[in-house]
Amino acid sequence: MKDWFTSLESRERVFVLVAAVFIVLAIGWVGVWMPLDTNQREAAEKVATWQRSLASLRPMRGQVQATAGDVAVTADQSQSLVVIVDNSLRQRGLYNSLQRSLPTPGGNGIRVEFESAAFDDLILWLGDLHRQYGLKVETGSFTIASGTTPGRVNSSVTLER
Repeated sequence: MKDWFTSLESRERVFVLVAAVFIVLAIGWVGVWMPLDTNQREAAEKVATWQRSLASLRPMRGQVQATAGDVAVTADQSQSLVVIVDNSLRQRGLYNSLQRSLPTPGGNGIRVEFESAAFDDLILWLGDLHRQYGLKVETGSFTIASGTTPGRVNSSVTLER
């Protein structure tokens, strides 16, 4: 290649060098700069979205903190957890998403599993159980349900008295 380059006339060498510099700059622009710039913009957009979400949730912090300690148990505590869960799921319209409910080995709790449940209804249901029966979420896991409409989750929740 060196022999080929030296065999060119001086005007051709300048043209080849200018073309080579242009190609190197183009590869640098397309292969390095554009992906970095795109990723930076996407990250900035995500940060802005999270900041807007956080700003909209901040006013609710006081409400949540004010009501966090107020547990007004209004229902019969002698009811079985299975009955409580069954009745409350029917009231919230979550019964069709229920996969299984199993009492915990200690007998003071119940594990409830859902498939493709509406996330908003599930969270409201947990709040109902806490307010009406004094049940607390001991453990919980939520994953996005695949192949369904947005807002649906698969979940496993352990509740304790």
